[in-house]
Amino acid sequence: MSGVVEGLWELGRMPGRDGLYRPDDTGLEVHVEGPGAYHPDAGQPIPFRVGGPFDVAEAVAEDGFDEVDTNFESPLPNGSGRMSGGGGGMGNIGYLARLNADGSLRWVATMFHSNPFVGVCYDGMSAVFTNDWGNRLELDLMSPALR
Repeated sequence: MSGVVEGLWELGRMPGRDGLYRPDDTGLEVHVEGPGAYHPDAGQPIPFRVGGPFDVAEAVAEDGFDEVDTNFESPLPNGSGRMSGGGGGMGNIGYLARLNADGSLRWVATMFHSNPFVGVCYDGMSAVFTNDWGNRLELDLMSPALR
């Protein structure tokens, strides 16, 4: 039996609250302060912070879910899986997901002020994701929260 997060992902959906979600139904707060489509400085870095844990079941019950619209899937440089990215729901929503080598979900990050992601470039296990306005989000995929 799959958990809430895994079940949503299998149906092409993601939780409807900013967060980093794992298939074991644990989650960490994610703070993204734009810039989205409304931002006057499109083309800039996207601030990204991972916070503390939260109750995933409560978040999904309160905020529901959004459809996943995938714009890319890209193999990770170390061969351990793939990164997926895109958007969903309203035009300001973006998501990133790390998939294992077998295609199963390792984590999905939902961000309501990032805009949809359209591509990724790697430097080792550091990834730079680009959204549909040319803004960049750089993540160290070996950091403890993103492994």
